[in-house]
Amino acid sequence: MQGELPRYPDEAVRVLDPRFARYVNPFAAVERLADGCRWGEGPVWFGDGRYLLWSDIPNDRIMRWTEETGAVSVFRSGSNLLANGNTRDRQGRLITAEHGGRRISRTEYDGSITVLADRYQGKRLNSPNDVIVKSDDSIWFTDPPFGLLNNYTGRVGQQELPANVYRLDPHAGELRVVADDIEGPNGLAFSPDESILYVIESRTNPRRIRAFDVEGGTQLVKSRVLMDAGPGTPDGLRVDIDGNLWCGWGMGRAELDGVRILSPQGEPIGHIALPERCANLCFGGPQRNRLFMAASRSLYSLFVNTQGVANG
Repeated sequence: MQGELPRYPDEAVRVLDPRFARYVNPFAAVERLADGCRWGEGPVWFGDGRYLLWSDIPNDRIMRWTEETGAVSVFRSGSNLLANGNTRDRQGRLITAEHGGRRISRTEYDGSITVLADRYQGKRLNSPNDVIVKSDDSIWFTDPPFGLLNNYTGRVGQQELPANVYRLDPHAGELRVVADDIEGPNGLAFSPDESILYVIESRTNPRRIRAFDVEGGTQLVKSRVLMDAGPGTPDGLRVDIDGNLWCGWGMGRAELDGVRILSPQGEPIGHIALPERCANLCFGGPQRNRLFMAASRSLYSLFVNTQGVANG
């Protein structure tokens, strides 16, 4: 990490199962790229600009880290944005889940903002939390009430809808509930072939990761519990090209803080220890082999021997 001489291989990268050893880069260490946030979330990589964006929710801003120079700057701030999850659509535009605006928004090429969804059946969304885009351009997002509970990571408000998972068809403008039985839906990600959707269930005790088969590309069926997190706290997640789940992890005990890596069957195979709880992450860099981790007050990265799925 910044200010320290890293040791190769980094002891913070822990093999919990022999299957994880192939993904460990022995000549890379965890690096702290930025600090000074209050609660970092939603990292998203822009390869065409060689920069990463991530949310600093309590400070009501989206931050930018530039790969070429290492410079950190404010990409956008204010306007009661309180951005949480971020991703890109298939046209390269920024898609943001906003706590403050209670909406899903898209940043256009000229910097203007288009509201894609803020209501369902006439009622206001709660506080969209995390968002992903499927290869058919559909936008899938979770909408728990977390941002309505306080004025630190959201704005206190009235919950008008259940905590649902939605699918938005941006072409037809159709918003549809695809899951309504998840307690506190949080991070979500597709398997590499988009046949499975994983959703963090963050208001069960213990937390769980749910898996659904995607039927016809638009519906969720065959719900099951992929794994029970025990004392862990999964939050955001991404999937690599082999189908492994890389999950933001922590809270409760310091030794849990960081990133937990699970096999496609939900078995813990690796852990990346951080000095802070990791809320969310993404793959980036020219080869999609650099893991970026938004962890509480800081942004970290680690080169790994795998790649994130495209647009993941």
